Amino acid sequence: MILSVDLTSEVPIYQQIRDRVVEAIAARALVEGSPLPSTRQLAADFGINFHTVNKGYDLLRQQGLLRLNRKSGAVVQRDPDSGPPEAGFAEEWQGRLTTLLAEAVAHGVDDAVVLGMCQLVLSSFGGGEGESA
Repeated sequence: MILSVDLTSEVPIYQQIRDRVVEAIAARALVEGSPLPSTRQLAADFGINFHTVNKGYDLLRQQGLLRLNRKSGAVVQRDPDSGPPEAGFAEEWQGRLTTLLAEAVAHGVDDAVVLGMCQLVLSSFGGGEGESA
């Protein structure tokens, strides 16, 4: 698996790592049991501190997407086909979605454009209209 981060972005690198892994899981490029590079290896590949990678991996662990083990390293814990989300996920996700949609409204993005973008992104993950989860 190849992750990419933008070292010049305003988004913290650990958050970019977390986001890229979540996107790879959603796109089914990573499935349950898939190993991720070690924190030291990924840090060396990007030329960043391994604590930064560790912070991104820890976020994924807290969100139930990654299992960290001293022997086996970082391994994907779940994928889109592994059943319903953990309790409380929908409420937390709706809160983040509300903020994201509020940003679009505040910037004057048309409702039809927002819905079109949502459908486009969902279809890129193999989901979306007309497909079952």
